[in-house]
Amino acid sequence: MDGSQFPIARLTLPEAAAERLRTLIIEGELAPGARLNERELSERLGVSRTPLREAFRMLASDGLVVQLPNKGAQVVAMSAEDVRHAFAVMASLEGLSGELAAQQVTDDEVAGLRTLQAEMESAHAQHDLPNYYRLNRLIHDRINAIAGNPILSQTFKTLNMRLHALRFRSNLVPAKWDHAVAEHRAMIDALAARDSTRLRDLLVAHLHTKLQAVLETMETP
Repeated sequence: MDGSQFPIARLTLPEAAAERLRTLIIEGELAPGARLNERELSERLGVSRTPLREAFRMLASDGLVVQLPNKGAQVVAMSAEDVRHAFAVMASLEGLSGELAAQQVTDDEVAGLRTLQAEMESAHAQHDLPNYYRLNRLIHDRINAIAGNPILSQTFKTLNMRLHALRFRSNLVPAKWDHAVAEHRAMIDALAARDSTRLRDLLVAHLHTKLQAVLETMETP
């Protein structure tokens, strides 16, 4: 992983370590249920154990890590039932974000989202899943921000943090990844048309599709 992606000069050491660990968890290098070995991760991230432990606490507050007495920290593993419940709520949050965003989006914001979409499709064409997913997240986060509801944004961020690793894995099947790109294209078109009902429905359907893909990957050894 290229450390230049994480601007440590602008973050405290625990924050920088937490951001790197989030990426490792999202991209599957630290799998669900994996124990976080302090010595190995301290060497890998180039930080001492004190900021690393603080990073573990940050990730625990995000719901990505669980700290067990006498066992240390490990990556949270969600059950299929947990995943179903979480995606049901996330679909409602995404749908509401889209509905509100379409009612107040500006032409400049639409243009910015189309630029992100083009960059995301370029990453898809190059089979660059990490960069694709980074841009994917930016698009969803941008739509949520345009909705202009701070309570919605905080709830969205908190729950979505727990689902990023699963959403990332849902793109590992090429056909499903291709379908996700097409769905995003339709979302931006609905937003540009200020069609709040269509955008809400597209986002809800998108999450339902993601859920099925996630459940399939969970069933695969």
